[in-house]
Amino acid sequence: MKVSKRSIFIIVSIAITIALDQISKVIVRATISPRDVIPVIGEYFSLHNVENEGAFLGMGSELNEPLRIILLLILPIVVLGFVLRYIIKDKSLDNWSLFAFSGIIGGGIANVFDRIAFGSVTDFFFVKLTDVLRTGIFNVADLFVTTGMIILVLGSFRKKKQTV
Repeated sequence: MKVSKRSIFIIVSIAITIALDQISKVIVRATISPRDVIPVIGEYFSLHNVENEGAFLGMGSELNEPLRIILLLILPIVVLGFVLRYIIKDKSLDNWSLFAFSGIIGGGIANVFDRIAFGSVTDFFFVKLTDVLRTGIFNVADLFVTTGMIILVLGSFRKKKQTV
């Protein structure tokens, strides 16, 4: 069976996403004590070591254990499986869309892996431009998921503009 360049692109993109995320988390766990704050660019960009038992911004951390397992482990695995199947089957997707979906899948897999292996997800980046313009604490996987979503949204606007 011959593996296409397209399939290799998808697999390598997902693998690089997972690797970058997991390597960054190993470094953070080894070098930053929990709850420490390390300023990188003044108060605008800092590194932390926070274990997040929930999803994005800690949402879901207060749920009971069976519900957390369903919503934070089983459901994401099923959705990621469907997205992977979709991008493998839909040959009309352009490289930007493949990269975006691969980033979303890789980031999702990396965070699900953390939940299974550690019971939580290690978050460490924090950006604060002003008291209002600031992020929650996030990680490389979250960055790939968010970037993938932005690429898909911008791509959909571009496609709509071309069809009008």
